[in-house]
Amino acid sequence: MTNANAAYGTTITRDGNAIAELTSIGGVEISMDAIDVTSHDSTAAYREFVGGLLDAGEVALAGNFYPGDTNGQAALLTDMETRATQDFVITLPSAMATTWTFSALVTKFKAGEAPHDDKVPFEATLKISGQPTLSITASTGLTSPYFVISESAVITPDPAGDTYTYVATVLTDVGSVTVTPTATSGTITVDGNTVATNEESSAITLGAAGSVTEITIVVTETNKTPKTYTVYLSRAAS
Repeated sequence: MTNANAAYGTTITRDGNAIAELTSIGGVEISMDAIDVTSHDSTAAYREFVGGLLDAGEVALAGNFYPGDTNGQAALLTDMETRATQDFVITLPSAMATTWTFSALVTKFKAGEAPHDDKVPFEATLKISGQPTLSITASTGLTSPYFVISESAVITPDPAGDTYTYVATVLTDVGSVTVTPTATSGTITVDGNTVATNEESSAITLGAAGSVTEITIVVTETNKTPKTYTVYLSRAAS
């Protein structure tokens, strides 16, 4: 199953005001200078480098020119003419619960081109100044008692909301187990099947004696990234 998301619905705000009618919003691209520190002592005559300054690059905007967008498109021209650094926030589609926050100068503003057979376009370029901040909001995840596995499975370490990988064992004569998860918020799935909080999942068939079965528990809240818990359940050899 893919974790890809459609980009439709992404927005960018300038000083808290959404910039209207955009058809393309560039991403934040961070690069780092590599400083050459090669000397006569460098091993095997290979060049050596250390990390230098970081540069957050530019964000390109394109869309339909809308002169009535006084606090968005039109305000970018004012920012450029006054050399003002402004605050911007890119918000990805709600399913991704991700934002980029940064300060930037407007280094390009283009509007007024009028092709006879097409729309009037708008373009602008934002040069990021300083460090941008990537914010990802995660779901709360499992809550006490987190999860229980039937058939007296022994789970290591003890289940917890912020521990995401476990090893569990059952006796050799156990051919299937159920999982009872607990979460106060969000939708819970066990191996892709929705399970209500504090309710048993459907039976999960284990492999042959001596094998390991991977069980996945996912908790997803609306507009937040999911939390995934993985249990490697070992069925004892005969």
